[in-house]
Amino acid sequence: MADLVFFTNPMSRGQTVRWILEEVGQPYDTEILDYATTMKQEPYLSINPMGKVPAIVHKGKVVTEVAAICCYLADAFPEANLAPPPQDRADFYRWIFFTSGPIEAAFSNKAAGWEPTADKQRMFGYGNYDLAINTLERALSSREYLAADHFTAADLFVGANVNFMLNFNLLEKRPTFVDYAKRMTDRPAFKRAKEIDGKLIAEAQAAQAQPA
Repeated sequence: MADLVFFTNPMSRGQTVRWILEEVGQPYDTEILDYATTMKQEPYLSINPMGKVPAIVHKGKVVTEVAAICCYLADAFPEANLAPPPQDRADFYRWIFFTSGPIEAAFSNKAAGWEPTADKQRMFGYGNYDLAINTLERALSSREYLAADHFTAADLFVGANVNFMLNFNLLEKRPTFVDYAKRMTDRPAFKRAKEIDGKLIAEAQAAQAQPA
């Protein structure tokens, strides 16, 4: 068994972790979990009691949450050059966690058909959807890469989220977002990851279509 084990379902946020694993380029084993069964029972609940994917176990240490996994892998495998030097990580952390916090909350609530009223917006970290999205647009329009002069885990995480939101019509197709998503996902590692998960999805769908 590899030192690095990836727990996922191909139809999940695990696709982002698959991408960064392919960028890292180190051997890893994959455990595919089913939403209704293996994800909600032991032994997986000992890894993530939330019964959610993705998660990784690296040399016996568990990491959950996509943003945390991306930061961890960038540190654990510095040869992949997915993080700036520690003294230059202000933007790296800022935009990863802005996206995992305010942006995800804003688009999740909007997708669910709910937004805070004007008098309640101060209770929410993102204020309102337009404020969060416009802030992200300004960040992406002012530079080629978010946190360095090259692609990092910040671009991977933010790019994956922007690409997802565009594909599911959760984000207005502004030129800044469309261009950024295209540039970030036009990478061999992204294409390998999509091919792997695409095959897993097709296999699962074929298995479900077979008569009992």
